[in-house]
Amino acid sequence: MGRHREYDEEKVLDAALCVFWRKGYEGASYSDLTAAAGVERPALYSAFGDKKALFRRVLNRYQERFMNHIPEALALPTAREVARHMLYSSVELNTRFPDHAGCLGINGAMAGADESESVRQALIDFRAGGETQLRERFERAQAEGDLPQTAKPAALAAFMMAVLHGMAVQAKAGFSREMLEAVAEQALAAWPS
Repeated sequence: MGRHREYDEEKVLDAALCVFWRKGYEGASYSDLTAAAGVERPALYSAFGDKKALFRRVLNRYQERFMNHIPEALALPTAREVARHMLYSSVELNTRFPDHAGCLGINGAMAGADESESVRQALIDFRAGGETQLRERFERAQAEGDLPQTAKPAALAAFMMAVLHGMAVQAKAGFSREMLEAVAEQALAAWPS
């Protein structure tokens, strides 16, 4: 009877996170995941289930470990400070790791097969949650008089998400941190006053 191989589940999740972040969901093969994690395929299946289940665990881990700038931003006193913190924190995260630039939530959704519909939906929900938080924060800012009554909080949140997602794609495509910071400044120049 074979010996049960011991491994650190946290390290396996971190290794899988890096693979999915770099290659996206579709681009990451089970061979890539087992090689990065240093575990055999049966152990990976036994611990995490199929690739979809592993990706969902990784997406939760990504949110817990790398998205702390969102609650930090939402707690800031003005909507412009919220936007500024979101933009510059995203630039930093998108360029922090040269071997897996961009955003896991965006990289993971760049291509998808029909059989990956549940993963695509999980990524849509992941991004929609961020947009909802921003919209609610901008609605509060408008109610408090921080944003003008002519501002449209839902459109402003959608604009921010479009810029943030675009910057993630640009980071993946090799744009420099300096260029992404210039994009962030341009977005702030369009801020309602």
